[in-house]
Amino acid sequence: MTPDVSSSIGGEVEAVPAVEVSELRKDFWRRNKDRNRLGRRGRRRVAAIRGVSFSMARGETIAILGQNGSGKSTLVRLLSTLLLHDGGEARIFGHDVFGQPRPVRRMVNRVSVEASFFKKMSAAENLAYAARFYGMTPGATRRAIPEILQRVGFPSERRHEAMENLSRGMQQKVALARALLTSPVLLLLDEPTTGLDPRSKLEVQEFIRDLQGSHDSTILLCTHDLAEAEALADRVGILDRGRLLALEPAEDLKRRYDAETLEQAFFAATGRAFEEEGDEEDDEREVFA
Repeated sequence: MTPDVSSSIGGEVEAVPAVEVSELRKDFWRRNKDRNRLGRRGRRRVAAIRGVSFSMARGETIAILGQNGSGKSTLVRLLSTLLLHDGGEARIFGHDVFGQPRPVRRMVNRVSVEASFFKKMSAAENLAYAARFYGMTPGATRRAIPEILQRVGFPSERRHEAMENLSRGMQQKVALARALLTSPVLLLLDEPTTGLDPRSKLEVQEFIRDLQGSHDSTILLCTHDLAEAEALADRVGILDRGRLLALEPAEDLKRRYDAETLEQAFFAATGRAFEEEGDEEDDEREVFA
């Protein structure tokens, strides 16, 4: 019988890995500019995730480094049940991500760079809606919203302002607050500090550290910020063109590739500098047949 993580304390659950991914694959169909070469339909099948395998222990923080188009966002969307896979399997606390999406959704929350909101509603109203969706009581919601916004560095005087009037950085703080409001067991962070000014970025990183120390959350952080990955993660992975090339503590990665910095290790693993962008289109621009 699959263990129920809703009873989050207990030896049975503690023995189950937080995340188990085995040979996970995802392909997209994309438009091709050269229709004559690839046929009338002008589409080509591109692998965004190519046989990725890894596991995470409960309470662990893993950072996945990768360029745009490396498959980071696709991996997060697969684990959060927003995409169907094309092979392999993934389990979250024993639950099949693709066969049992409902219990997985209760345990997971996601922050992405393209976070969406009800733009005419305020930050507080968006958070209240999310809290109601997850079954929080009105009293708990009223207490939690000011606290969670303060902890991510969102100014209290702006919490009743419409989201459409907020900067991208301010909206990203609300996205992080929304994800953390329901105390998820697994937190999936896809570029959580993108668009933030340096001070706000540090505030969000400090909040993630606080989560690591005070909550029973497992965190998968996808980022292209090398310093962020090294500072926050127990282990760092290198994802390149859909393949997970390595996943181990930052110091071990440097030793493996005889590198002084993570950037040098990334170059040694992939053969290209970290700031270079791949030739492929972004892995989220899929075209369905």
